Amino acid sequence: MLDENLGLYVAHGPKGPISICGKMANRHGLIAGATGTGKTVTLQVLAETFCQAGVPCFMADMKGDLSGISQAGAMSGFIEKRCAEFGIENPPFKGCPVRFYDVFGEQGHPMRTTISNMGPQLLARLMSLNEVQTGVLNIVFRVADDMGLLLIDMKDLRAMLNYVSEHAAEYTATYGNVSAASIGAIQRALLQLDSQGAEKFFAEPAFDIEDLLQTQDGKGIMSVLAADKLMQNPKLYSTFLLWLLSDIYSRLPEVGDLDLPRLVFFFDEAHTLFDDTPKALVDKIEQVVRLIRSKGVGVYFVTQNPTDIPDVILGQLGNRVQHALRAYTPRDQRAVRAAAETFRTNPEFKTEDAIMELSTGEALVSFLDPKGAPCVVERARILFPLSQIGAITEGQRLDAVKGSSIYGKYDEVIDRQSAFEDLMAMNEAQQQEVQERQAEAVQERKEKADRKGKGKGIGKTILGAVLGSAVTAVSNSIGTEISRAATGKKISGKSIAERTIRNTTSAVTRNVTKKLTRSILGNLVK
Repeated sequence: MLDENLGLYVAHGPKGPISICGKMANRHGLIAGATGTGKTVTLQVLAETFCQAGVPCFMADMKGDLSGISQAGAMSGFIEKRCAEFGIENPPFKGCPVRFYDVFGEQGHPMRTTISNMGPQLLARLMSLNEVQTGVLNIVFRVADDMGLLLIDMKDLRAMLNYVSEHAAEYTATYGNVSAASIGAIQRALLQLDSQGAEKFFAEPAFDIEDLLQTQDGKGIMSVLAADKLMQNPKLYSTFLLWLLSDIYSRLPEVGDLDLPRLVFFFDEAHTLFDDTPKALVDKIEQVVRLIRSKGVGVYFVTQNPTDIPDVILGQLGNRVQHALRAYTPRDQRAVRAAAETFRTNPEFKTEDAIMELSTGEALVSFLDPKGAPCVVERARILFPLSQIGAITEGQRLDAVKGSSIYGKYDEVIDRQSAFEDLMAMNEAQQQEVQERQAEAVQERKEKADRKGKGKGIGKTILGAVLGSAVTAVSNSIGTEISRAATGKKISGKSIAERTIRNTTSAVTRNVTKKLTRSILGNLVK
């Protein structure tokens, strides 16, 4: 409920209504308490109060309970008792405009992003990479940027990893060492992501955060993420929400302090955000939380104990609702004391004792006043929701999805040209170039062999002609000598055969010399 001073009425204390100041709602908040103490109902009350004021909200639905915010509530014994306590007659039960989302596209509109949008730092956290492997992943992203290649889905990242691995020697001098072991570790981590449904998450069309900032009939649209399956992998859940928060921060303009926030972001099971998180990433989270309020966005962490949140971030959460905590062990008692110390003391009761005495639906409440100072903590009862408490049916969910103004916008996956296709084309072009070079080399060897064979043929022709002339000379010489003997001419001291051989040898020598000389000179002239 919104009062005349832009206060969001959410609880009722001994002195009357307790409201969040609209101008201070972007200073973030905390909803804490043990399981079963009423955190989910408190989240629902806050969300629908923002909705009625025209502020859109985003929240993760861990068990399906928050889906009831889409339907009008109904009177019950518990609500009737609260109405009497708060002095409310005939509460105006009504639902909120809701859009259901699901990373896996099963219980709502798909919510996707691209590998590039997620970035190497969040991906490294998602895959539990060590420092060296994270460095190699950063190199892969840098090479892709330098080459102008888009990293959209998982196959793009795999193709890029293979490319950098094959060309590691080229990039080591410029970017640093790229070891095969690190590439292999990243590839194995990608296989694990595949088994968790990452193929559905990393794709296009990527989710547009403008869809989170819309209103309908003056009411803020509630964006409810089905997180029951997503929470089976807490690291995927927390990394996804951290990406979403970072994307909101990077894309929204500065607006300063408004009368009401532009968007309120509820981060349920917030402890998962900080479990096993490197300090560099915690610093990034702290920076986003500290600066995103100037974008008109309030972030509300929902967790069991305030100690789940690092002190540097906890100190920035001005609006606090603390439900009951149990203190059965010394460790639990220390946690209760730590929670009590985060509130501004109320002299009317001891905060530490009150935390352990709260019943379901009760809480210690401290909000910021219009000047930004925390109010004295009060013990209060949280309002009941005007929407349905509990889950809706599958039919009601399907009707809400199909009736949404963005129905069909994200349903079909678009696989446009990106790093995978570009690297495949580069590889094919290189293979074709190699084949062409090989064909040219074969052709050159063939032509060389043909030229060599032609030279041998010319030599054989010359030799044949010379030998033919020699045989002719021998035959003529023998014939001449025989004719002389037959005609009765004397050949002194020599037989016909001897003289014939001598004359023939001399004739052959002269003939061969003449033939070779003419042939060589003829070829030189040619």
